Parts: sequence; C-alpha cells; structure tokens
Amino acid sequence: MARSTTFPPWMLPLAIAATMLVSAHLAWALSVQAGHIEACNPYWDGCTSISRAARHGLGNHLFRLLMLPCALLLALHWWLAGEWLRQGDARGADGAWLLAFGIAAAQALAVYVAFLGTDGPAYAFLRRYGVTVYFGCGYLAQLWFLRIARRRGRLRRPMRMAMAGVCLAMLGIGVFKLLADLTLDDPARMDRLENALEWQLGLLLAAWYLLQAWLWRGERVALDFGPR
Repeated sequence: MARSTTFPPWMLPLAIAATMLVSAHLAWALSVQAGHIEACNPYWDGCTSISRAARHGLGNHLFRLLMLPCALLLALHWWLAGEWLRQGDARGADGAWLLAFGIAAAQALAVYVAFLGTDGPAYAFLRRYGVTVYFGCGYLAQLWFLRIARRRGRLRRPMRMAMAGVCLAMLGIGVFKLLADLTLDDPARMDRLENALEWQLGLLLAAWYLLQAWLWRGERVALDFGPR
C-alpha cells in the first residue's frame, strides 16, 4: 500500500539560501581574521573571490562542511520544484528538463566544493568546471521553473516579476562581465571586478531561493513513498 506524508516545501529553499550566505561570509570572516585575505567589502572592492575566501584554514573546512550538504539540498529542491509544478499538470519534457538542469547544478556544486583548497592544474580545472556549470545550470533551472510556472498559472504577478527581476539582474552581470573582458586591459582591475561580480551573483542566487521560500510559504506538498 502506498504511504504518503506532507512536507512544507519552503524549508528547502530557505535552508539553501541560508547555507549559501552563512558559509561564504563565515569563510570570509575567518580568512580575514587569520590574515589569509585582506579586509574589505568584497561586493564592491572585489578584494577577494568567494573561492579565495574559502580556500584556506578553518574557513575552508567550515565552507566545505556546510556546502557539500547544500549540494544535496539543491538536488532535492529541484526535484521538489518539479513535484510542486506537477500539481498544476506539468508533465513530460518540461519537468524532465527542469530536473536535469537542477541535478547538473547540484553535481557541479559538489565538484567545486570537493576540490576547493586543492592545488594543481587538474584540480584548478575541476574547480572552474564546477563553478561554471553550477552557475550556468542553476540559472537555466530558474528560467525553466519560471517558464513552466507561468504557463501553468502557479505564479502571481508580483512574485513572477520579482523572480524575473532576479534573473535579469544575473543576466546583466553576465553581459557586464563580457563587456569588461573586451574593454579592460588591466589584469588587476579585471581580477577585482570578477571577484565583486562573483559575490554579487552569489547574493542574487540566494535571493532567488528566498523568493521561492516565500512563494511556497504556507504550502504543503504530498509525497508518496509507495508503489505507483
């Protein structure tokens, strides 16, 4: 006999956003305290990247301790997002693509975190692969979620506009980065700019999951744990 239970879905995106914010800022504070990086406002000055802030000492250990489970939460979140959309009749390829993007982002995050703090060209490639696929596939999952939810009438206009605004801001960061690549000749300035944009992009990602937690606030999803 199939068994079912209910689960408050807002807890997953809230936990993801909180873990992202706490782990990055805690690693930054510990690395500043230990003298591994300089003290500044990384969102504006770009003195260090998230990766560099979490690469050394206790900050690295705590960042990995928090973010590896976050990768699992991310995969569960996108699976749950598909289940939530299925209540509005989202079936077929749409749901499959959403889950594929979400799982790819979660796996890439796990690779990035696992190799953070290691040395060598192979490890550097894996870290860069992880962060690129994580941001890219995570962004595609968000766009796909918006597409399905809008078609199925699962989003009210204020929430749809807020989520779309976050996606547009992330796209703007990407376009600005491409323009900077074409116009800036100073490697030091380019490095600081990339660092600042990375922090800003991470903040926008956390904002998306906070919006999704707000969207799901008060809802409960029924999960079946028996044969179908």
